[in-house]
Amino acid sequence: MNFCRLFIDRPVATTLMSIAIFMAGFICYPLLPVATMPDMTTTSIMVVATQPGADPQQMATSVTTPLERRLGSIADLESIESDTSAGQAQIFLEFSSSRNIDGALRDTQAALRAARADLPTGTMDADPQAFKMDGGGFPVYLMSLTGDQKTQAELYDIANIRIKPLLAEVKGVGRVEVVGSTNPAVRVELNPGPLYKWGIGFEDVRTALASANAFTPKGFIDSNGQRMMLSTNDQAINASQYRDLIVGYRNNFYPVRLSDIATITNSVQDVYQTSYINGHRAVTLVVTAQPHANTVAIVDGINANLTHLRDALPADVNLVVGLDTSRSIRASLADARLTLILSVVLVVLVILLFFRKLITTLIPAVTVPIALSGTLAAMAAFDFTLDVLSLMSLTIAVGFVVDDAIVVLENIARHMEEGKDRYEASLIGASEIGFTVLSISASLVAVFIPLLFLPGSAGSIMFEFCMTMISAIVISMWLSLTLTPMMCAHLLEIDHGEESRKGILGHIAFVTETSLGWTLKQYGRSMHWCLRHPVLMGLTLPLSFVVLVGSVVLMPKEFIPSQDMSLLAGRIKGDATMSFQEIDRRLREVGAITQTDPDVTSTTIFSDDKNSGELYIHLKEKEERASAEVILDRIRKRLPDEPGADISFWSVGGSSQGGSSSKNTGSYRYVLRGDNVADLFGYLPTLLSALRASGKLVNVSSTTEGQSVAAYITVHRDTEARYGITPQLIQNVLYDSYGQAIVSTIHLPTTEHRVVMVLAPQYRMDPEMLRQVWISTSAGTAAGGVASNLIRVRSDASTSANSFTSLATASIQNSLANQISGNSSSGAAVSSSTETMIPLINVASVLWKPQPLDITHRGSYYSANISFDLATGVSYNDAVELIKQTMQDTHAPDGVLGDFTGTAGDTRKLMINGGLAFLAAIAVMYIVLGILYESLIHPITILSTLPSAGIGAVLGLWIAGESFSIIAMIGIILLTGIVKKNAILVIDFAIHAERIEKLSPKDAIFKASITRFRPILMTSLAAALGAVPLIISNGYGAEMRRPLGVSILGGMVVSQLLTLYTTPIVYLWMDAIGMRSKRLCHWLLGLVRRHSGTEPSARQI
Repeated sequence: MNFCRLFIDRPVATTLMSIAIFMAGFICYPLLPVATMPDMTTTSIMVVATQPGADPQQMATSVTTPLERRLGSIADLESIESDTSAGQAQIFLEFSSSRNIDGALRDTQAALRAARADLPTGTMDADPQAFKMDGGGFPVYLMSLTGDQKTQAELYDIANIRIKPLLAEVKGVGRVEVVGSTNPAVRVELNPGPLYKWGIGFEDVRTALASANAFTPKGFIDSNGQRMMLSTNDQAINASQYRDLIVGYRNNFYPVRLSDIATITNSVQDVYQTSYINGHRAVTLVVTAQPHANTVAIVDGINANLTHLRDALPADVNLVVGLDTSRSIRASLADARLTLILSVVLVVLVILLFFRKLITTLIPAVTVPIALSGTLAAMAAFDFTLDVLSLMSLTIAVGFVVDDAIVVLENIARHMEEGKDRYEASLIGASEIGFTVLSISASLVAVFIPLLFLPGSAGSIMFEFCMTMISAIVISMWLSLTLTPMMCAHLLEIDHGEESRKGILGHIAFVTETSLGWTLKQYGRSMHWCLRHPVLMGLTLPLSFVVLVGSVVLMPKEFIPSQDMSLLAGRIKGDATMSFQEIDRRLREVGAITQTDPDVTSTTIFSDDKNSGELYIHLKEKEERASAEVILDRIRKRLPDEPGADISFWSVGGSSQGGSSSKNTGSYRYVLRGDNVADLFGYLPTLLSALRASGKLVNVSSTTEGQSVAAYITVHRDTEARYGITPQLIQNVLYDSYGQAIVSTIHLPTTEHRVVMVLAPQYRMDPEMLRQVWISTSAGTAAGGVASNLIRVRSDASTSANSFTSLATASIQNSLANQISGNSSSGAAVSSSTETMIPLINVASVLWKPQPLDITHRGSYYSANISFDLATGVSYNDAVELIKQTMQDTHAPDGVLGDFTGTAGDTRKLMINGGLAFLAAIAVMYIVLGILYESLIHPITILSTLPSAGIGAVLGLWIAGESFSIIAMIGIILLTGIVKKNAILVIDFAIHAERIEKLSPKDAIFKASITRFRPILMTSLAAALGAVPLIISNGYGAEMRRPLGVSILGGMVVSQLLTLYTTPIVYLWMDAIGMRSKRLCHWLLGLVRRHSGTEPSARQI
């Protein structure tokens, strides 16, 4: 039965079916999520735990390790990494791709609840929190609040109470973090002089502050049928209410108030945070997206509330948008749509040029919008995003979807030229070419099947691209076998000589036809020569393969081309000796440099780490400025040449910036790991120095580079026991002095503020003050055992506290020693009838030791992350060889191993898994073609075209200066389909001519080559011109589109020059091998039959 007859005879049904496909895509198009790239996020969760005042080693031991132990038992967990710094631990969990992110989050939260019993009590300001993580962790939106008349605490309250909840409610928002300040707090900064002079211990002050701020239920009074609730002014809510708090008495008569021994201010909980927007002090809200979220929809949701937010702010507070990543995404998609439209126009012009009639051109042209629209509906069904890659696939699909229609139309037109009418020609031509179209489509789909199973980020990209292409191919095949024959049966017109040459279009068509005829004649002559010299032409096949392999090995490689998205990021990392104040100064200095660049629109800076800070720089629109690399080079040249800090800048493109940790500053990441921490961190500086000295890598840094100096306090257990002091008491005194201890909570209607107790800055910053710390044996309990904020103290104290508040830092130690009775330097205890004050140096010794700034774990090993970028002209494979050779030359210790992760790891996996997937694709293509043609020989003929396609693509990339990336690999995969399609057209016709017309193999392949030359030329020219807009585009995302266009155009040029001649030669060779194989099988079968005494039947033969 003729399948196409059903649709030719029912034009209304066929038309309505095609309209339904188009309408499905038209409806689904607005529903598609918008993004820069396909969703490459893994099922990842980040756990954050904080313990103010804790050093990295203590955090790693008491917080990170217990959490890792609990989290490591979660099901489907593939990897666990941690990064521990002073006061904070970040743990990154990566689950298998099949794991549901919400289920993983619930399991993580359950593990955190179970881990509470293992964590320190009283020193962690909050329970560990778990957050869904997107792939790169890069913020999608930055919003800053400024106000010259507002304090940082007031700005923080506005951001945290009014704005943060609204942003968190926007669909797709994963996390909203307020940086640049912290929760408002009453800060009590103690002056140690009067404390020790009057015998008041830190625990005494802590007890007084806690008892002065009670907020508990009071009950009620029932009287005469009425209930009256009890309430008191039991909370002190601001600094002024704490200043007159009595903490003790001098001479058993004169009260000692809190203001006598401390400075009390309305401030913030953590003073080691800062933020600036365009040079103005600010509080910044950092918005990151959930995995699989639509960035554009998130920003639209935020912007919808922006006017309301501004109206709700006080008049002296400004809201400034510092970063909006959706702008570049929108522009990139707009450029990709324009490229798609231009490709459609060029392909339609090719069709018009060859068929010369508008009505004939309409037949294949109408399949383009229908097929593309149907593909959009399929993308919506698969929950894909509308991104640069999917639009590129649609652009390339234009050539694919029109090819099938062209092949069917050309075959029908050939039968009309032989004298048949439209209806008969459509029936015969469509039936004749139907199996060829099916073979082409099936073999094309076979190319993509193994690529659907690639793991990791490459798999995420390939899956979306391949499924989009498969959808387009299947829909195109359906339309070419249903709509195209129906339209040909009713509309097709062929050229009628002189009539078609009228007008400008006719003259152009005449020139085209004449040129095509001359080209076909020359091709026929050259084909005769090649058939007479088959060995010479056949040698081009192994030569092409050798050149292809060598070119792929030698050319530079990367995972995804870096894009200019009008965003730059930077990071300042100070050395061990750099204070927060110095980091803040350098941040402002670098921010001023970037802000004065003519191509920069805004600079947002913040630091929530005492040793580092981050910068986010928004550039002008791409067409209004220099390239991001030029701007980066300009900024780097203007940076101050000051020691003590590592300053890194990079362009934010479409790829991950180094991996899980947000502290990575380069696009590539190498992880050292080992079970011996001394060997690992002892070797790290050697490797870093060697890599920097090579000159081939830039922005080389490590999160664990450098060491800070820590005071290790060794408690003498026997001595402390004699004084009645416990290690817990020493811990409390030190934490109260240096840890920004939270001693009380102030409950307000909309939030909570803290009361923070700490030494005054001039004492806290002097390391020698540790030797002046005194410990009260009362542990916060007044004489008589009654807990009160009226603490009895020694009777001989008379010195006023005011004399201590204005001391210069240089004279602090001498002043304290002179004014404290009993002379602290002697080590004698100060006692009274009430309590005893013991110097810390009496019961402990202080030793200064180095310690790492960060402690990182990867699985059960200590690890060190090395981030870097490639210098100009250096490829990824150069970097791989450099690091391997450097580790050998610097004699890495036994047990210290390394591996690439992040973008570098993805690139390495791409080279391995991509090659294996490509071999699997070839195997699948062979199987499919063998099944379709019932032959073991001729699939090899078709596959022989692949090396020529690959060599053209690789040489094109090399000439254009492009790297071999996953985008280039996609181009080569597409080329195999296009070139293979041309071979199928020729071989299918040749096999038919041999079997039906009884031609010799040589005559059959010659006739097939000449007959199919026109459709091959048309489809190849359509595919090549469809790639031209990808090459010439210069807007956002052009860096992604250009390698695809270059590889396709280069591959089409080279492959057409070679396969038009090599395919007939290989066909003859394979046909000869097939005939010899048949004769050999016939001879063997006859031999077997003769030995068995029976003759083979004709059917058996």
